[in-house]
Amino acid sequence: MFYDPDVKRSHGLPHDPFKALVAPRPIGWISTVDKQGNVNLAPYSFFNAVCYNPCIVMFAASGLADDPMKHSWRNAEETGEFVCNIVSEALKDPMNMTSAHVARGVDEFKLAGLTPEPSVKVKPPRVKEAPAHLECKYLKTVVFESEQKFQSHGVVFGHVVGIHIKDEVIVNGLVDVLKFRPVARLGYMDYTVVDSVFSMGRPDAKIPKAAE
Repeated sequence: MFYDPDVKRSHGLPHDPFKALVAPRPIGWISTVDKQGNVNLAPYSFFNAVCYNPCIVMFAASGLADDPMKHSWRNAEETGEFVCNIVSEALKDPMNMTSAHVARGVDEFKLAGLTPEPSVKVKPPRVKEAPAHLECKYLKTVVFESEQKFQSHGVVFGHVVGIHIKDEVIVNGLVDVLKFRPVARLGYMDYTVVDSVFSMGRPDAKIPKAAE
């Protein structure tokens, strides 16, 4: 099949398959504080590492009918800081609970029964139960407008200034994802976990060098 994603429902399917194709997507469980010091925690499946040296990550948030900027987006811009908490399989239900649309100022840590833990270099707390955390300083936001009202998208970039990893997930000097089974988003209401790993060496060493 072929369809133009800019033409509404031209795919002829019950649901748009776009997000089911760009999958799995890691989940950025973003903790922030607002200017009044209120804590916010929310998951974003449009999240990823952008580059390293320096380490840069991004998360993308869509506007809401009652707020053109989601709380995480607004807080990161206004305070200049956020934390990405990595979601393990054991935390899938609390993570999902923090996706609820609640009023500004509601503490999702309390809502989901999670433990806030102080960060080292930024003010937003970390999710203590998470296997790893990326402390970030806000860099910039790139906004993409939408034809749909209240649906502009803000891609928020942050410089990772501190990384926490639980000792139990490091095996022989390497992070073993099978120790915590990170959760990823698929399309629709579907999720998956990393439960198998395979390795492939780079082909460079096998390619003969050109004659000088």
